[in-house]
Amino acid sequence: MIPAVLYAVPAFLLLIVVEAVSYRFLPDDDERGYELRDTTTSLSMGLGSQLIGVPWKLLTVGLFAALWTVAPVHLSPGDWWTWVILFFADDLAYYWFHRSHHEVRVLWASHVVHHSSVHYNLSTALRQSWTPMTALPFWLALALLGIPPWMIFLQQSVSLLYQFFLHTERVNVLPRAIEWVFNTPSHHRVHHGSNTEYLDRNYGGILIVWDRLFGTFTPERAPARYGLTRNIDTYNPLRVATHEFAAIWSDVRRASGWRDRLGHLFGRPGWQPAR
Repeated sequence: MIPAVLYAVPAFLLLIVVEAVSYRFLPDDDERGYELRDTTTSLSMGLGSQLIGVPWKLLTVGLFAALWTVAPVHLSPGDWWTWVILFFADDLAYYWFHRSHHEVRVLWASHVVHHSSVHYNLSTALRQSWTPMTALPFWLALALLGIPPWMIFLQQSVSLLYQFFLHTERVNVLPRAIEWVFNTPSHHRVHHGSNTEYLDRNYGGILIVWDRLFGTFTPERAPARYGLTRNIDTYNPLRVATHEFAAIWSDVRRASGWRDRLGHLFGRPGWQPAR
């Protein structure tokens, strides 16, 4: 099974070029635009993610299929409401996957890759983790609901395709009705901001309503400062992919007891034992 996102790669690259050219002819002093080394790192991370992700998807097919086999009901792709259930179930699964990867440090070590650029453009969307294994548990329930595995993978690809277009400063605020229901570039700029008021906000995939329901929504007010609260200042893809895992290992090795070791692994990013 080849992820549908792979078929969109040529379009992604073309749109990145178009956006980069737009900064050449329509510059904006408030937007950071592109930087060649940063963009190269993002593309390298995306390539590595796909190289690892394709065989990993093949391995997960078997697990999804096994769970679907024992599901009490099997939903038919021929029924329109199966697709409606899939859309909302997938988007809710994505919300909790995304939120947990900001709130649990060992999961953040995988997701931090996506937040490591101090630029915010379409190439940033391709700066993806090389450890997709941490996402698996959040979609298992969809197979148990009786949704065929191929439909789950297809909807995951649809969500990622939608989110590609969120990574831009070239789109301002959309009409209020759209901003209220859907995730938009404005909402996602907040998510990528390292401003104190923007940290750990706006986790939605396609919809922003989950953030409104669960109290994690913040509208865009001040311009976002992109990147991490402590930037790693490197364009080395291997270091981008592994730096937080290395930091966790260092903290765990220095910890004085198991309680502190577990805290470094499963506490929030930045957790430190009480002095």
